[in-house]
Amino acid sequence: MTQTTQQFAAEVHVRFEGRSHRLPVGALDLGNMSSDNDVKAALSRHFDVNVAKFAAYVVERHDNGNITVRPEAVFG
Repeated sequence: MTQTTQQFAAEVHVRFEGRSHRLPVGALDLGNMSSDNDVKAALSRHFDVNVAKFAAYVVERHDNGNITVRPEAVFG
């Protein structure tokens, strides 16, 4: 019996300037030990904007290795 192994490439899901983007973690040169600031800096380089654009963004890490980066929710 042959087993098939499917590899999973972790992604960064980011909502930026009104659009959703899915980027491979490896393309942003990020790893498991990357801090929230590392993630924001990598995204600022990718989008060619000042890192301050991501200051109020939330970085969420998921069990499957994916990362979600989104604007902070404002209520009220």
